[in-house]
Amino acid sequence: MKYAFEHPVIATIGTEKYKCTVTWRNGKFIADEPESSGGKDKGPDPTTLLLSSLGTCTLATLRMYIDRKGWNVPNISVSVNLYREIREGKNITVIDRDLNFLSPVTDEQRERMIQIARVCPISKILEGEIHIRTFAYSDSGEEKKHTYTNEDITVVWKPELCRHSARCATQLPTVFNPAARPWINMDGATSEEIREQVAKCPTGALSIAK
Repeated sequence: MKYAFEHPVIATIGTEKYKCTVTWRNGKFIADEPESSGGKDKGPDPTTLLLSSLGTCTLATLRMYIDRKGWNVPNISVSVNLYREIREGKNITVIDRDLNFLSPVTDEQRERMIQIARVCPISKILEGEIHIRTFAYSDSGEEKKHTYTNEDITVVWKPELCRHSARCATQLPTVFNPAARPWINMDGATSEEIREQVAKCPTGALSIAK
């Protein structure tokens, strides 16, 4: 298993309803709820973010394809919306995506770009099988920790924060083996490989001693 991002997208919320700060690899932005839901509409709401993800992925995928083909299609827009309904006792969400080519295209080009839009990465995610795994942890202030060293670097492990040891075992099994004691073998990889894996820990359970 390999994650899409080296560092996860992180969202935090305080006491202000319902302002969330989202941190991504290159900065931060605000998400919020509309005033009708008790928020202040300071940023896009979660459904808007979902639709924006599909819309922007569609456009980027089409631009790559158009440029590769050398077609003269300088501007495209996409409108995305959704509705929910119950069919045969099941909750169904339907997303409508409307492509608008702001310059003339042939019928053949139009049909081909519809096909390309349908296979953009976010389309594949939304139309594929999705499993959402949820882990929970808290900063209890607990100081219990274990250290492992290879005389070059020292890994610090805080078991109370650890929720993802299986991920380490999948990504660097020569070092991390939850079934073994000790479960971290510092001779199983280079120091740089261990540093890279430790940096991916989303909870702070693993760190490199300074």
